[in-house]
Amino acid sequence: MTPTPEQHRPEQHRPEPAPAGTAPAAPAVPTATYRLQLQPDFPLSAAEAAVPRLAALGVSHLHLSPVLQACPGSTHGYDVVDHTRIGEEIGGEDALRSLARTARAHGMGLVVDVVPNHMAVPVPEHLSEPLWEVLRDGPGSRFADWFDIDWAVQEGRLLLPVLGGRLGPELGALETGTATVRGREERVLRYHDHVFPLRPGTEDLPLPGLLEHQWYRLAWWRLARTELNHRRFFTISDLIGVRVEDEAVFAATHGKLLELVRDGVVDGLRVDHPDGLADPRGYLRRLHAATGGRWTVVEKILGPGEPLPADWPCAGTTGYDALKHVDGLFVDPAGAARLAEVWTDFARLPATLGGNWAATVARATGEVVTEDLATEVARLVRAADRVCSKDPQLADHAPWALRTAVRGLLAGIPVYRPYVVPGEPAPERDAALLEAAAGPARAAFAVPEEAHAVDVVRDLALGRLGRGPDHDDFAVRFAQVSSALRAKAVEDTAFYRWHPLLGVNEVGGDPARPGTSPEDFHAFAARIQRDWPATATVLSTHDTKRSADVRARLAVLSEVPELWREWLEKESAADGRGRPAAPDRQVEYLVRQTAVGLGHCEAERLVPAVLKSVREARLRTGWTTPDPDYEAAVEAFVRGLCEDEEQVAALASFTAVLEPYAHANSLGAALVHLTMPGVPDLYQGSERELLTLVDPDNRRPVDFPRPFDADGFERSLSLGRGPTGNLSDRKLRLTATALRLRREHPEWFGAGGGYAPLHARGPAAEHLLAFLRGGGDGGDGTGGGNGTAGGAITAVVRLSRDLAQSGGWHDTVLDLPGGPWTDLITGAVHPAGPNRASALFAGGPAVLLVPTPR
Repeated sequence: MTPTPEQHRPEQHRPEPAPAGTAPAAPAVPTATYRLQLQPDFPLSAAEAAVPRLAALGVSHLHLSPVLQACPGSTHGYDVVDHTRIGEEIGGEDALRSLARTARAHGMGLVVDVVPNHMAVPVPEHLSEPLWEVLRDGPGSRFADWFDIDWAVQEGRLLLPVLGGRLGPELGALETGTATVRGREERVLRYHDHVFPLRPGTEDLPLPGLLEHQWYRLAWWRLARTELNHRRFFTISDLIGVRVEDEAVFAATHGKLLELVRDGVVDGLRVDHPDGLADPRGYLRRLHAATGGRWTVVEKILGPGEPLPADWPCAGTTGYDALKHVDGLFVDPAGAARLAEVWTDFARLPATLGGNWAATVARATGEVVTEDLATEVARLVRAADRVCSKDPQLADHAPWALRTAVRGLLAGIPVYRPYVVPGEPAPERDAALLEAAAGPARAAFAVPEEAHAVDVVRDLALGRLGRGPDHDDFAVRFAQVSSALRAKAVEDTAFYRWHPLLGVNEVGGDPARPGTSPEDFHAFAARIQRDWPATATVLSTHDTKRSADVRARLAVLSEVPELWREWLEKESAADGRGRPAAPDRQVEYLVRQTAVGLGHCEAERLVPAVLKSVREARLRTGWTTPDPDYEAAVEAFVRGLCEDEEQVAALASFTAVLEPYAHANSLGAALVHLTMPGVPDLYQGSERELLTLVDPDNRRPVDFPRPFDADGFERSLSLGRGPTGNLSDRKLRLTATALRLRREHPEWFGAGGGYAPLHARGPAAEHLLAFLRGGGDGGDGTGGGNGTAGGAITAVVRLSRDLAQSGGWHDTVLDLPGGPWTDLITGAVHPAGPNRASALFAGGPAVLLVPTPR
């Protein structure tokens, strides 16, 4: 029997109460978290200085990017080099403990991002002690079990693809010398900024013979794609996979963080990329036991209709599933479909290279599994071949057939990965996914008998062919490669080739289904409340390709596809008149729509984002296959556009038309996010208007005013009270109001709070989304009384431009239970019973109602 989520949901561990005279202890389950990107330009001391402001905002926990020692200059922290230390460039452990004390004094806690899947291959290499000793001592190293290294290939050496060219021409750049490594002088091999250890006893050998006797092989960087023999993060060779499934490795890599949890410094964890792990469930069980059940969310990207595994002991996901559903409320599906037609007519691309979404995904998947992940596929084929060669019933499956079967099955999985644990029956859902993928995979074979290789690979991936080192290795690694394929093919390739409505191309998004109906949203929210009430929810993160406010602007285009088409064609006709023309129409569409989302033409920010997009798309240039002339043409077009006064004026005129509806989307999405089931995670700066593009643009340090002026902050909240005015002021007031309400009434918004849809009546009912959180003394089962337990009602306007075009609300009403109700944002009071939508939203597009005190 499949366990229910309730059977496996961890019992949350409540931190020790604060000493007498201090603020109350942070709640065990956050009421809201606030993500801060730590880096040398925004260290822990800057986070500490922001605590009073964020406490006043209503946040219960700071959510910190990874804090362990990372590569020098790291702006994200995911390139860990030392698991035993807090990053020196962000302030070190003393600064982290000081931040925790200040947070405690303000009734707040800390949530920290943990990176279990990988660590850096740093430059110089001695920054990572585990890797350094493996390079020096090989498979006999005390750290050899840390990494997934296939010592059976590359003549028993670890391939390091670091050379700028083939070995021969690079020999002159190699030299031996000495270096001080952890206080000890060692003989080393140098290559520019790289420093490598020398295998004991080989120090006096001359080059190039010296190289042949090392436990590593220095190689041209282009060999990584096909020859690499260690597991990596996606296709990034300088992030090496870590075997946290090994108990000793888990203890070593998590010791410092667990110490901080035990000391009350850290209250919760965000787990990065669990799908890269050998056994995500096993890891989470071990983590749950080690932390005493602290609040933990996982960066699990769910596909359409995919549930979070019920037996994972965690609070839920990091919230990309919520992002998809909230964003979709403000996208018109019919208009999005029309935008797809506008895009294909304008860009004139082949179906497989951006002209059709499904065909584009299929092409990208084929490219990634064949080229980018060639070394990962090769390792799977070697394991499958060894299994077949040892079993007479499986003999005579040629390596090419196994390779074709592996590629075909991987390509056919529509979600990140299956969750097969060797020795356990495969989950029924995973078996069904692989069986469905097997059909198309067989079609790649001309001879039906050779297609039997698909059955072998499928059964190996599902653990059906018994146990053994190669059997288990295949099942585990197949799932890990599957997650890398899905991420690279869809999010990092197809998303950059398909541009009809850029805002739907987000992590966890599905451009094939760009909208969310109110009914679908209510069903999603009810499932979250029932199954994972403490899950995180997000709208903007360090990984979103565009911030929520940029996407809110772009969403309006789904309501005005013809207006967008006319404007695009008119401005495109002016290309090349006195300034550089776009190198192709795909780039022109991308640049112009990105500028619409940003709200203005700022070349210094647009150029890096557009160049990243065309490199990820790999149609005319790429990270490993750059075309300098093409990239120069792209940059010249962007800069010319932003320097053209007529074009800038045309952009301003067009965005001015969209602006009131974009603001309605921003405010509506923000309030839904802040009051729906789950724990809202705010990204730094997003309490105000935040217009950011893909990293590194979205990871710039946030500038909090210092020192914090509490009275001034309260005065600033009054600026956003009315229906007009600055979006930042209105959003700040809305955000603080909702967060403070969550903090004051966790019983309304937590696991016991409930969720009840409220349905409008009338000709414009589809433009109104409303729900009740909490329950109380209304006597009607809805929790709609007007006492303190009466709950809160969220009501927002959706598709506001369509609403205006259709003549407004007419006789549309929303029935309010119990009552009367007070809008915390505007102060307006609304009676029980039917309320005209026009009156309800007279003060703005987002309404947060609480029972009016008697």
